[in-house]
Amino acid sequence: MNFWKNHFMLRMAVITALFVSGLALTIIGWTMTGSLAGLGLMLVGIVLLLTALFVYNSIYQDKKRK
Repeated sequence: MNFWKNHFMLRMAVITALFVSGLALTIIGWTMTGSLAGLGLMLVGIVLLLTALFVYNSIYQDKKRK
C-alpha cells in the first residue's frame, strides 16, 4: 500500500469522510429504535467505520507477511 504513504492529504480526506459518514449513519440508525431500516443503517455505518480503520492501518502493513 505504497499509494497511501505517498498521498497523505488524500488519505486523511478519505479517512475523515468515512469516519464522519459512518458515525452519522450509526447514530441515525440508533435513533430509529424498532425499525429494520435502523439496523441496516447501523450496519452500514459500522462497515464504513471499519473501512476507515483499514485505510488508516494500511500504511503500517508489514511487507514480510505478504
